[in-house]
Amino acid sequence: MKNLPAMILALTIGIVLFALLGPTNKSGRVKSDSIKSDTLNNSRSSPPAPEVPPEKLPPPEPQNPLVLLEPDLHPPGMKWIPGGTFLMGTKEFPQGENPDRIKPDETPQHTVELDGFYMDESPVTNQQFQKFVAATGYLTFAEKTPRREDFADLLTPAELAQIPEENLVAGSLCFNPEFDRDNLVTGVNLWEYQVWKYQPGACWKHPEGPDSNILDRMDHPVVHISYDDAIAYLTWAGKRLPREAEFEYAHRGGAHDYKYFWGNELVPQGKYMANYWQGTFPLDRQNLDSYLGTSPVKSFPPNPYGLYDMAGNVWEWCHDFYSPVYYHESPKRNPQGPDYSYDPGEPHIKNKHVTRGGSFLCNTNNCTGYRISARMRADANSPAFHQGFRGVLDSSMIEVYKSAPGQQLNK
Repeated sequence: MKNLPAMILALTIGIVLFALLGPTNKSGRVKSDSIKSDTLNNSRSSPPAPEVPPEKLPPPEPQNPLVLLEPDLHPPGMKWIPGGTFLMGTKEFPQGENPDRIKPDETPQHTVELDGFYMDESPVTNQQFQKFVAATGYLTFAEKTPRREDFADLLTPAELAQIPEENLVAGSLCFNPEFDRDNLVTGVNLWEYQVWKYQPGACWKHPEGPDSNILDRMDHPVVHISYDDAIAYLTWAGKRLPREAEFEYAHRGGAHDYKYFWGNELVPQGKYMANYWQGTFPLDRQNLDSYLGTSPVKSFPPNPYGLYDMAGNVWEWCHDFYSPVYYHESPKRNPQGPDYSYDPGEPHIKNKHVTRGGSFLCNTNNCTGYRISARMRADANSPAFHQGFRGVLDSSMIEVYKSAPGQQLNK
C-alpha cells in the first residue's frame, strides 16, 4: 500500500497508468469499452410512462426550421457545415466476431437533426496555440505543479501526507517506447496502461518531455491539452468545442453509412487516408503512412466538407460529458450530451468528456477510433501526448466571435 499516494496522484492528473497497475486495483474493474450490450439495454429500469390518448396530447411545440444557409461571415480557416438530419451511431452491436472493435456505447443508431455551424478545417496547431499563449500568458494544466490539496477528494489526510514531494511535479502522459515487452499482458481490462508513462516536463511545448521541442512541429496539432485548456483557447478565439453529434455529422461529410469518411475500405488502392498505427499495437510499430507520431495538419486528404484530420492524428475533445447509454435517451434536435459524466469502467472519475476521431496510436488490433461512429472518453484533467482539439462557431455566436480577443488581435 505504500505506493498508493503516488498512484492516485498519477491517476488524478490523467495518468491512470500507475494507479491501475498497483496492488490495490486488482478488484476486476470493468473497462467501459467492454460493457456488454445487455448492460446498456437494461440500464433504464423505470417503468414506461402510460400511453396518453391522442386527443389529450398537448399540441406540438413550434420548432424553428433547421439553419441550413451559411451566414455572411466566412471566418478564415473554417468550413461551413450545413444543417441537416442524419443517423448517428452504429446500426447494431455485433454478436459474433468484431473486427472493427465496435463498442456497445455506439448504439443504438438514432436520428439527429442539427443546425448548421462552422468548424475549424483542422485541429488547432502549435503555431495557433503559441499565439494564444503569447497574448495571454496562459499556462496549461500540464505546466502547473500539482498540490496535495488537489487530491483531497480521493485520499485521506494520512494518505495525502504520504505523497512524496518529488511526485508533485508538472508533466503529462506519454507513450513509453521502453515498456516491458517480456511481461506485457494483453487482452485484460486497461492493459494499454502498461505502455504509457507519466513524463515530468511533458507539455504542449515539450511533447515528449523537457528535452523535446516543437520548433519543427509548428504545423502539427497542439497536444497535452486538457479540456479546460481547450475551452480557454476557444473562448479567446470566440469559438466553442464541437458537440459530439456535430463532430460525427461533420466527420461523415454528408456520406452514407460508411465506416470511414472515404468508404468502407481502410486503405483504398493501397493509399493511407489517415495517420494511425500500422502493425500490431504495441509490439510492431511500422511506418507505412510516413508518420510515427503526429503529422502536420492537412497531410492526408480532407473529407467531403473540406475538413482535415477528422480521422487519426490526435483525439479531439468534444463538449459532451460521457455516458455509455446516452444514445438511448438523446434528444433528436441539437443534442448536447448528458447532464453529468459517468464511466462504469472508472466510476471514481467524475468529469469525463467524449473524445472523437482517433489518433496516431489507433490501430486495427485494439482501437479503431478513426471510424466515423467510434467513441472514446477522457478525464477532463488528463492531458496526453495524442490529445488535441478544434473549434466550432454557430450562427448564435457571430457577435461574440467578432469581439473575441483572438479575433480583435487579427484586425
